[in-house]
Amino acid sequence: ILRRMKWGLISDIHSNAPALQAVLEDLKLHDIDGILCAGDIVGYYPFPNETIDLMKSVNATSIQGNHDRSVLRVDSSKMNPQAADAVLWTASTLTDDRRQYLQFLPMTKTLHSDDVSISIHHGSPRDPLEYVYEERASEDLLRLADCSILILGHTHIPYAKKFNNGMVVNPGSVGQPRDGDPRASYSILDTEKKTIDNYRIDYDLDLLERRFRLTKLPNWLIERLRRGI
Repeated sequence: ILRRMKWGLISDIHSNAPALQAVLEDLKLHDIDGILCAGDIVGYYPFPNETIDLMKSVNATSIQGNHDRSVLRVDSSKMNPQAADAVLWTASTLTDDRRQYLQFLPMTKTLHSDDVSISIHHGSPRDPLEYVYEERASEDLLRLADCSILILGHTHIPYAKKFNNGMVVNPGSVGQPRDGDPRASYSILDTEKKTIDNYRIDYDLDLLERRFRLTKLPNWLIERLRRGI
C-alpha cells in the first residue's frame, strides 16, 4: 500500500513533448509524490521518442491508450484519416527501446494511496475505446472498477465528478485539448484531503509547429491545437 498523498494526473500527451515539458515543469511547483498517466503517450504529433524519454525521466506510472496500441500493432483501421496517418508515421519513427517501453505498459492499473484505491483506465472500465464525458460519469463505473477514485482519459476534456462512493476524474489532455482552451491540461489529486484541482499551462507551440512542418503529417492537426478542439 502506497502512502503517497499528492499525485499529478496527466493523459493524452500524443507525442507533444513541448506541452509535456511545460506540464512537468509546472508540476515541480506543487511538491507531488508521483505522476499517473491515463494513456495515449504517442500519436498525432512529431515528438514520440522525446515524449517517452520525458515520461521515463520522471518515472511516471502509465497505462496504454488506444493510440499507443495502434502504433505497436501498426494498425490504424479504426481511426480517422489524420489519426491514421500519425499512427503510421509514429510507428516508423519510434526507436526499438521506446517501442519496448510502450509494449510493457499495462492496459489498466490499480493502486492504493492512503485509504483510497485508485484505478486508471483509458476509456472506461467497460471498454478502452469508450468516451466517458462528464455527464456519463457514474457510480456504476466506480463499482465496475472497484475503486474510490477512477482516472480516465480519451475524451481530452477535463472534469472531476464526485459521488457518494468516490469520484471519477479526467485530467484532460496534455497534448491536444478539445474543450476550446488550447493550453495543456493536467490535474492534481490529494488523496489525504480528497481534493482534485485542474490546471492549464501555456507551452511552446511554435517549437512543435517547426518540427511538425518537417513531417508529412496533416496540417489540420496543428490547426486544432491552436483552437483547442
